[in-house]
Amino acid sequence: MSIKITVNGEEKEIKQGLNLAELLAELEVDPEVTVAKLNDSMVPQGELAERDVESGDNIEYIFFMGGGAFDLTEEEIERYSRHIILKDLGGTGQQKIKDAKVLVVGAGGLGSPVAFYLAAAGVGTLGLVDSDHVDLTNLQRQILHTTEDTGRPKVDSAREKLEAMNPNVEVKTYNQYLNKDNVKAIIADYDIIVDGVDNFPTRYLLNDACVMAGKPLVEAGILQFSGQLTTIMPGEGPCYRCIFAEPPKEGAIPSCQEAGVLGAIAGTIGTLQATEVLKLITGIGRPLVGRMLVYDAKDLSFREVEVKKSDKCDVCGDNPVITELMEYELSCNLHQQAEA
Repeated sequence: MSIKITVNGEEKEIKQGLNLAELLAELEVDPEVTVAKLNDSMVPQGELAERDVESGDNIEYIFFMGGGAFDLTEEEIERYSRHIILKDLGGTGQQKIKDAKVLVVGAGGLGSPVAFYLAAAGVGTLGLVDSDHVDLTNLQRQILHTTEDTGRPKVDSAREKLEAMNPNVEVKTYNQYLNKDNVKAIIADYDIIVDGVDNFPTRYLLNDACVMAGKPLVEAGILQFSGQLTTIMPGEGPCYRCIFAEPPKEGAIPSCQEAGVLGAIAGTIGTLQATEVLKLITGIGRPLVGRMLVYDAKDLSFREVEVKKSDKCDVCGDNPVITELMEYELSCNLHQQAEA
């Protein structure tokens, strides 16, 4: 006699009287590298033979891939089960995510969705750098913060939300403005850096520091109805200065403060930044190295621009002239002028 059950979303007909261990054997699944979920409950490996499979049961099995040691608790296995079930990711990929250390510079429009999704994904250590306080004008796009947070340091508000979402993540905060004197020390302990800043001086400083330290940098910017994104891998592809050698002249480009930005664009681009980070951590897919992704919200269109490493780049070229970190002056309207 047979019964019908659902296995990993697919209806199957099996013989009656099997327990979970026997079912996995029928499916040629190794229980030593598998975690099974029966209906709404995770089943420890030692209890597989004690759980009978009945008609109408829903079984999901999640397997680790690639070998190696795993340090995932039963709660984490369930929390990240939709990741672990992905064949390209598996337990190996989730362990890499847990072991990763990512620094997000800016807890605003871009930093909010980046941090939210990286925390949700289980990045083990998440650093946040921002010296600003929450302002009412931020709330149209900076989803880490609420009306009640107005006046609070952004990093404190952000940490509270991220720890509530995922207490397994260690959130480190830096309530300070990034400058040439502290940037090296702040980025030193992190594997990947994310640029979520809103001004050119910090953008160029972060690029230069990451190139000099050999740190991957997921770079993005938004303005009005547009956004752009690229991934900088020192030694492998172009840096930000290869594409934009110098900051624009004073007054050439308005800030979001002056020209505005559609709030949802921060979510679109920030989520893509988080995706790039997870790809870099797990080694899945092809990162945006040597490619600039440009988004136009009015047309809801993306276009990809090939960008190449410049031999004459001041910081990563054959004969770099910038060998020590420098800063650009930040004026009150977020425009810049060069300063040694």
